[in-house]
Amino acid sequence: METLLSIVMAVQWIFFIYLGLSTFYFFFFAIASVFPYSIKGENNRQHSFAVLIPAFKEDRVIVEVIDESLKQHYPQNKFDIIVIADSFRKETLAEIKKKNVKLVEVAFEQSTKSKALNKAMEQLPEKAGYDLAVVLDADNIMEYDFLKKINHRFTDDKVAIQGHRIAKNSNTAFSVLDAISEEINNNVFRKGHRILGLSSALIGSAMAFRYDFFKEMMKDVNAVGGFDKQLELKIIKNRDKIDYHPTAYVLDEKIQNSQAFSNQRKRWISAQLYYFRKDFLLSFWHFLSKGNIDYFNKAFQFIQPPRILLLGLLFFINVLSLLFNPPLFQYLWLLALTFSLGGFLASTPRRFYTLKALKALSMLPAGFMLMFKSVFFHAEAKNSFIHTEHSANYKDKDKSS
Repeated sequence: METLLSIVMAVQWIFFIYLGLSTFYFFFFAIASVFPYSIKGENNRQHSFAVLIPAFKEDRVIVEVIDESLKQHYPQNKFDIIVIADSFRKETLAEIKKKNVKLVEVAFEQSTKSKALNKAMEQLPEKAGYDLAVVLDADNIMEYDFLKKINHRFTDDKVAIQGHRIAKNSNTAFSVLDAISEEINNNVFRKGHRILGLSSALIGSAMAFRYDFFKEMMKDVNAVGGFDKQLELKIIKNRDKIDYHPTAYVLDEKIQNSQAFSNQRKRWISAQLYYFRKDFLLSFWHFLSKGNIDYFNKAFQFIQPPRILLLGLLFFINVLSLLFNPPLFQYLWLLALTFSLGGFLASTPRRFYTLKALKALSMLPAGFMLMFKSVFFHAEAKNSFIHTEHSANYKDKDKSS
């Protein structure tokens, strides 16, 4: 009996160390995000932009996105909208060709965003002479001053800037939860990291890069899912920094149902675990031998549980702890839960402290179960492209904090 109890306690210590470290990491950067973030850095010349929009079967939203993208408050001769159309209907392609945009038609046996981007940059003429590349998702709508703000921030010492993606819609409980989750990530993994001198995390869209730098980096990016993670690791492994612009907004459609939530999380978890296995030991060696804390920090992020899973596990363990644990573990688990809740409160923007958001929190148990399930069934996303279709035709412009 004593042997069994010792094993149980040892396993519990392992779980506590893992979840405790994840909780402290989350809390630490959540608190950092509360402090002011300076966006100094004034570029006085106007860069030329290639706005790249890879799109797979996005007939429903692409025309609206094109129309909105052309409304940028930036000189028209200084940016091109480049739509990379994969598996579009003929009538949609005909409609796109009427617009003042560049159209690159692609077709792959296995479609990925990295393939689409690389194919487009192969076909774009060298003489176009773009200074910067912006990558959007097919449903993304740039606020009208997005290019102006990115241009202003892109001084000579920068190679990449992550813009601030915000929710376009809040029409379902899942979309509200998704919007809150993204803002927490913006604060913790972008703003909080930059305040402490580390690179911002990339998010797959609303990203800007030096064009030649991006084109060269992308040549070796071949991820089926999580191309942004592969690109991010390449950048910080090379000791370049990824900046963040908290007021350069891009509206993004949030998921609206449980199936989309599950598919999206499977992609994320699959990519995170893959790059953890691939890069963790190497990043640790770079940290020890070259002092590259950015690279090690990113690889360490990949083994941490998603925030909703962390909170759910801590709550569940605390209930069991009160029933079965000695006082020491009861206090330790309660402390971990308290820090986790503190991190959520610190990193959630004040605009979500509403009755609507409170009602959406009723979906947290369902979200936890879907996330828990995704951990065990993420493998199906490893080698297959899982497409999330978009359909929203509305904007939520509340960006107050």
